[in-house]
Amino acid sequence: MAEWTLKYADARGAIHQQVAEAASERELRDRFSQQGFLIYSIKPRIEGKGVTLRPGGGKKINTEKFLIFNQQFVTLIRAGLPILKALDLLADRLTDPKLSKHINGVREEIRNGALLSEAFAKQGVFPPIYVTSVLAGERSGSLGEVLERFISYQKLSLSVRKKLLVSLLYPAVLVFLVICLIVFLVTYVVPNFAVLYSTMDAQLPAPTRVLIAIGTTARNYVLIGFAALVGGIFGFRYWARTAAGGERIDRFLLKIPIAGEVWLKYQVAQFSRVLGTLLIGGIPLLQALDTSADSLGTQVLKKVLSSAVKLVREGQALSQSLRKTKVFPSLALDMIEVGESTGALPQMLTSVAEFYEEDVSNSVTAALSLIEPIIMIVMGIFVAFVLISLYLPIFSLADSVHT
Repeated sequence: MAEWTLKYADARGAIHQQVAEAASERELRDRFSQQGFLIYSIKPRIEGKGVTLRPGGGKKINTEKFLIFNQQFVTLIRAGLPILKALDLLADRLTDPKLSKHINGVREEIRNGALLSEAFAKQGVFPPIYVTSVLAGERSGSLGEVLERFISYQKLSLSVRKKLLVSLLYPAVLVFLVICLIVFLVTYVVPNFAVLYSTMDAQLPAPTRVLIAIGTTARNYVLIGFAALVGGIFGFRYWARTAAGGERIDRFLLKIPIAGEVWLKYQVAQFSRVLGTLLIGGIPLLQALDTSADSLGTQVLKKVLSSAVKLVREGQALSQSLRKTKVFPSLALDMIEVGESTGALPQMLTSVAEFYEEDVSNSVTAALSLIEPIIMIVMGIFVAFVLISLYLPIFSLADSVHT
């Protein structure tokens, strides 16, 4: 039996869309016509029994502009406008060309009889949590409420991300300036002093000889080194995007003493936030787990969650399934277990996300307060070494002149 997407009107004139099974389009049309429905369109459903969430293939949309679109979209739906009319009003007013292109694609899919969740899924760029949330809203008849929950989740996610980026901005600029200073001293100042000392008949101290050897070598190969660095960065990024490369990087991050723990807590917070949002929206646990795993950017946790999903399918509790992976923090597992036993799992997952987001923020702030003075100390030691090494021969020559 094939599946068809059916769009029809009932006796009151209300428009409906649903997926139905039939051997042919004519059989389905006759069946609904005999029940007194007016058929608008019947399209073969090629996505199977569920909405297929296709990966974006590297394409991304602007998260903040997509959030603004959803705020406007919810407002229009709450005002009573049909979905297609709301999309017509918004599609031509979007300032982001990429987002506008995909919203126009959604609008055309709906005109052709597709469901809203299917139309978003076919674009291949929208987050899996968003497509799944829209699907839940369609099935429950509460699309506006589901989209409002997604907007709240997206606002919190953006807030946490911006907070972390702002915290990392100053140390990143400081490291960049220190590197530029080191490169300038080694490739410009030191070789100039080397030329000066080559005209003098003097025995150079060991630190000076080492520094001059490093400086002259670096000056001769600075362009090659810069090109190799740029090529290495692009090569590393390409390798990191592969499944094998991403998994190796994730395992390396987990092994870093302090940073690995903070990184894991951030991923757990993101997973808990997505899963809690989906469960509150009425998505079944297994489907919510699959979508939550897809929303993570780490291959290791995706594998861990896939094994946990198998255990949940076999009838085990979520907390016990996650505990067997030996990756999730024990506190998070205990909180999830309490949520399952009290029937408040979605709310407990939200509490887990809030707890670990705050923990990550505090840990990053504390680490950065230590990193900044460490960077200054390292820079001071290096500059002191360069100055002492460069001026030692001058002091030696001065002493020899006096004697």
